[in-house]
Amino acid sequence: MDDVLIQRAAAGLAAECTRILIERHRRVYGCRVLLLVGVGKNGADALVAGARLRGRGAHVDAVLVGTDAYVPGLSELRRLGGSVLDALSDEGSKAAFDALSAADLIVDGIVGDRGNGGLRSPADALVDAIPRGVPVIAVDLPSGVDPDTGEIVGSHVTADVTVTFGTFKPCLFAPPAAHAAGRTVLVDVGLGNDLPERAPLRRLTRTGVAARWPVPARPDHKYTRGVLGVIAGSDTYPGAAVLAARGAVRAGVGVVRYVGPPRVTDHVILAVPEAVPGLGRVQAWLLGSGVESDETQDRGIAQALDSGLPCVVDAGALEECVRRRSAGTRPIGADGILMTPHAGELARMLGLLGHHVSRADVESRPMHHAAWLAAETEATVLLKGSTTLIASPSGWMYSQSDGTSWMATAGSGDVLAGVAGALMAAGIKAPDAGAMAALVHGVAGNHASNGGPVSASAMADAIPGVVAELLHH
Repeated sequence: MDDVLIQRAAAGLAAECTRILIERHRRVYGCRVLLLVGVGKNGADALVAGARLRGRGAHVDAVLVGTDAYVPGLSELRRLGGSVLDALSDEGSKAAFDALSAADLIVDGIVGDRGNGGLRSPADALVDAIPRGVPVIAVDLPSGVDPDTGEIVGSHVTADVTVTFGTFKPCLFAPPAAHAAGRTVLVDVGLGNDLPERAPLRRLTRTGVAARWPVPARPDHKYTRGVLGVIAGSDTYPGAAVLAARGAVRAGVGVVRYVGPPRVTDHVILAVPEAVPGLGRVQAWLLGSGVESDETQDRGIAQALDSGLPCVVDAGALEECVRRRSAGTRPIGADGILMTPHAGELARMLGLLGHHVSRADVESRPMHHAAWLAAETEATVLLKGSTTLIASPSGWMYSQSDGTSWMATAGSGDVLAGVAGALMAAGIKAPDAGAMAALVHGVAGNHASNGGPVSASAMADAIPGVVAELLHH
């Protein structure tokens, strides 16, 4: 093991432990810290951080869950008066559970970034016995999750904070593991040029979105800013058309041209007077939000998919898109098609391709299934959820988790589709458009929610302020 890197990592870990103890108890001295220590580097980081906390007067118990541990860390902790308990022995195991029940803070250093599968004995029983309400800090990643895919099989740690080193591990951005990681803290340990140039799983930041956002120049007019054709809504779901159009207009599209049933058209024009009814020249299409069986709309969707223009494909247009692209009808490449299913819709689309997949399967392995549909259809797939994944058929993907859980409400996805459509009409390619839309949609939801319930209409209305904030921050 690299002792220098361990010392750097442990310093950052100890600093975060100190912050939480002071926040919770206003002190470090006298607080009880329990370390769950495995045989790898994360266990080593936990031991050295524990020694630092012991040096500040904390009572530190290191519970060893493997056959060995980082010797310099053990020696230093013992020298400073820390306690070391062997959970593999009967006596040590009993003492470990007693210490666990009395802990003010628990540090998870069980499994490193090469571990996979659920936790095994005795670690699984200790993790299951963590008292409710006691903060847990994971070292690098929550033990028991797959470090590369974010999949979870069996017992695992659910952390309040994950302190990671050098770069974010894929599982911290990939659900369901991302939901077990809590807040993430990145510590620079000096890896520098040893880090990969282009990671397979990426996350756009606010700065990244601002740098990509299509800002109109002085000579621009409504047609050069992008015209988006919207085929959405039905007599059953007229609101989907309204929200999709409103999302696009609030995101800055030049013109929305709406195609739908007469009653829905009346709703759209009343709610979004900037929209223009009827067909006309467009730069991109938004297809399917709230669409049921309507001959005119179905024909329009088919023509749009054949046009070779960029398309955001949602809900009622997904099946037509998947059938055409899987059959080899691909007038535009993956950068021009953004499909936006939720987990149930993605499962159904894979079913159309002959794969027996349930919604639960998608939710347990979202990266795998989003990438699968993207590859089979040669399209970009935006899998909606509390963490939104945008998968490219070339194998890499974005992961965005920018919004509040209050955004899980009717019409939220229609607004998201509208934002993405506005971006694609302005010339942004599907993967970037999906990630940019997800971030802006999420931040708008946060602003509109202010910590409480939020409607899709309120999310849409918050978008202009969010874009202005991003561009001028």
